Amino acid sequence: MAGATKRHGGRYVYETLRRKILTLELKPGSPLDEVSLAESFNLSRSPVRDALARLHSEGLVTVLSNRSVIVKPIDFEGLPRYLDALDLIQRAVTRLAAGFRSDAQLEEICAKNQEYMAAVDASDFCLMSEKNKEFHLCISRAAGNPYLTQYYENLLDEGQRLIHLQLNFIVSDLARTIGNDHEDIITAISEKDMKKAEMAAHEHTELFRRRFIDYLNKSHTNGLSLDWLDNREELEV
Repeated sequence: MAGATKRHGGRYVYETLRRKILTLELKPGSPLDEVSLAESFNLSRSPVRDALARLHSEGLVTVLSNRSVIVKPIDFEGLPRYLDALDLIQRAVTRLAAGFRSDAQLEEICAKNQEYMAAVDASDFCLMSEKNKEFHLCISRAAGNPYLTQYYENLLDEGQRLIHLQLNFIVSDLARTIGNDHEDIITAISEKDMKKAEMAAHEHTELFRRRFIDYLNKSHTNGLSLDWLDNREELEV
C-alpha cells in the first residue's frame, strides 16, 4: 500500500480524502492536520498540501484564520438556497436532455440507473450516492450544454454529503424503502417529452427536500427549526 501511495502521491491523497469527506467518514468540522496526514500516507507534506488546496478549491474543506484546515461544516441554514439552485439547474438539464438526447445517451442513462438500483438493492449508500451522481451527470451530458453540466456537477458535489446523510437514514430505517426514484425522469426523456421531463425533475428535487426534512425531524438536529425549509414557495414549472 505504501508503494502505491507514493506512486500516486497527491492524487491518491486527494481522492482518498475526497471520498471520506463525501461519505462522511470524515465528519464535518474534523481537523485535517498536514503533518499527521503526511505521516499516515507515508508521504512528504507537499502532496498533502496540494491535495488540501484542491479540496479547498472545491469547497470541501475550510481554512481557518489560524491557517488550520477542517472539513467544511454542513450549512443546514443554507439548504433552501441550495435547493433553489439545484431545482432550477436540474429542471433545465433534464428538459434539454429530453429534447436532444441520442439513443446511445438514453441507453447510458438507463444503464446508470440500473447501477444505482443495484446499489439500492445492496443497501450500499456509499455506492448509491456515487451512482446517483453519475446518473444525473449522464442526463446533463445528454442536454448538450457543457456550461450547465459544469455548474450541475458542482451542485451535485456540494450536495453529496447531504444525499449521503439522507440515504444512510433511509436505509437504516427498516420502515422505509427506496424505490426507483428516477423512473418518471427516464420515461419522460425516453418519450422526448420536455415539459414532462422538467416536471419530473422538479418533483425529484421535492422528494429530496421532503426526505431531508424527515431526516432532520427524526435526527433532532440541534433543535433546528424547519419552518424555513418546509414552507418554500413552489416555483412554476
